[in-house]
Amino acid sequence: MSLNVSVAADEPIVDPGAPASSDRSGFEWSRVIGPAAVLVIFVALWHYMHSDGMRRFFDKPGFLLPAPETVINDAFLNSLARSKLLTGLGWTTLVALTGLLITIVVGVSLAVMMAQAKWVERSTYPYLVALQAIPILSIVPVINSVFGGGISSRLFVCVMISIFPIVTNTLFGLTSADVGQHDLFTLRGASRRTRLFKLQLPSAMPAIFTGFRISAGLSVIGAVVGEQFFRKGSKPGIGIVMENYRQKGIYPQTYGGLILAAGLGIAMFLVFGWISKRVVGHWHESARKTT
Repeated sequence: MSLNVSVAADEPIVDPGAPASSDRSGFEWSRVIGPAAVLVIFVALWHYMHSDGMRRFFDKPGFLLPAPETVINDAFLNSLARSKLLTGLGWTTLVALTGLLITIVVGVSLAVMMAQAKWVERSTYPYLVALQAIPILSIVPVINSVFGGGISSRLFVCVMISIFPIVTNTLFGLTSADVGQHDLFTLRGASRRTRLFKLQLPSAMPAIFTGFRISAGLSVIGAVVGEQFFRKGSKPGIGIVMENYRQKGIYPQTYGGLILAAGLGIAMFLVFGWISKRVVGHWHESARKTT
């Protein structure tokens, strides 16, 4: 008994495992409509808090939270304020990227050593957890006395805040390679170096870049927080500019700097997401599930 199945030439073959899309081009409108709707709600809530919410809920005057249009006009359309904010943003970006680069090198190297030797993991992991839990304010005097309060101190804060996600995600990826693949490498007598570079690191790439994306935003936080505590030197970042405006009671420019700092964190997160897609591509199972 034979079964003949015919398919029309002009009828597309649908992969049951392929993700559904909102139109033929595969563009998902929820990626635009959802964030736009949240932005509208946020701006409306912001405007309400300026006009009535601050007085009603916090018993504070409305000028402490200027209206969105005031922030745009005074912080971004005013050439002098815009110049100061963008210059500060440039220094903060430099510190955040440098701190993140240092964190990536140190964090990935430490995770590789922890994956290769269990005693290294047992010896260092508790201190990484402790480092993550230490409030920055409590060790500001120590950082200031060691690094002098300049850019070096800001870099140390960036590394301190952002190293934990990179180490944990990289270690998780390195130790999560398929057991069957490990057995195959063992049967072929592969060296530890070959196993690391041919199996563990490729399998860990999605987890590694997840750690990079998380730490990218944390590095921006570390740079801004470091600027709040360590203000020496001739390189005022966005945190220092914001603090100067706040001390003078100029709140529109303060909120403008906050918006720029948040935008920098989002931009770095998106950039590492883009790099992750280019590096991982569609070869990994996790990439196929999310694309």
